[in-house]
Amino acid sequence: MTQRLQTPRLYLREFTIDDAQLLIDLNSNPNVTRYTGDGPVKDLQEAQRILTDIIFPQYKNKMGRWAIHLKSNDEFIGWCGLKHIIEENEIDLGYRLFEKYWGNGYASEAAKATLDYGVNNLKLTNIIARAAKDNVASINVIKKLGLVYLKNDMCAHDPAEIYILK
Repeated sequence: MTQRLQTPRLYLREFTIDDAQLLIDLNSNPNVTRYTGDGPVKDLQEAQRILTDIIFPQYKNKMGRWAIHLKSNDEFIGWCGLKHIIEENEIDLGYRLFEKYWGNGYASEAAKATLDYGVNNLKLTNIIARAAKDNVASINVIKKLGLVYLKNDMCAHDPAEIYILK
């Protein structure tokens, strides 16, 4: 297990192939995936494919989506991380948490640590975050991090806003 970041309440680590069930569990709640366009992960094979084809390749660049755990009990609560979107030449800040952990500041805490890591360790300058316009909670997290509105776009099939780190 490669631990990447720590905050006062959380630690973020790289996923492993043994974490496939965690992705299934996280995406099984339609409220969690409401604005992502993902939907549920069908089975272990699909979860393993997501890990090997989408998540793991980002790790070679010392970034990616990392599992978030509570320090207090090691419980997995979601993921957060930076993802290089080659087609857009952007670094996307993203996060997703189990619904029962919403409203506790965990998304902001994990995202701030991730953003700081990207700027201070990786020296990234083109970090963006996008959220569906109706996803007010996520937009509030993005604004709290200090990202500023860039433009309107689409996120999955929903009108979205893109914010950028200035």
